Amino acid sequence: MPTLGLLADTHVPDRASALPPQVLDVFRSARVTAILHAGDVIHPRVLRALEDIAPTWAVRGNRDVYFLRRLPTRQTLTFDGVQIGLTHGHGNLEQYLRDKWEHWRHGIPFHRFEQRALAMFPQADVVVFGHTHYPLCRWMGAQLLCNPGSPVHPIFASLPPTVALLHIETDRFWGEIVPLE
Repeated sequence: MPTLGLLADTHVPDRASALPPQVLDVFRSARVTAILHAGDVIHPRVLRALEDIAPTWAVRGNRDVYFLRRLPTRQTLTFDGVQIGLTHGHGNLEQYLRDKWEHWRHGIPFHRFEQRALAMFPQADVVVFGHTHYPLCRWMGAQLLCNPGSPVHPIFASLPPTVALLHIETDRFWGEIVPLE
């Protein structure tokens, strides 16, 4: 039964000086077989630290324009027959600016980010995205939608820093949000 480590929005070094050691502890304890990073990595040293634990795949977030612009904006991966779509979820420049405008006027348009991520991968069993820093793992019809939140900068002060685990068994799979505090 493979378990995958999921994380996003690590923001090292712009919001944290380093990846919190609890992230590595959770992934080691869970014996993850792979790690998926849903963007806003910022610095390659984060990916190197994750690679020390398990093979790591990452996509480019809106803040990955300097050191990691070579990363793809989306990937489709398959683990034990489960197809996973991986994206940051911020969309193109026009979508990003429209979302920022709505955020300033009415609050974060969470539903829009969820729908955008799902629309990118209509055939995927699981869609993993980031950007909102809001942790969730929930079923949307036949697809599991997972946002691991942020291990360094939760969207609301009332939320702890988080990562997620994706558990895959022969006939089922599920996501688990893991608080780091």
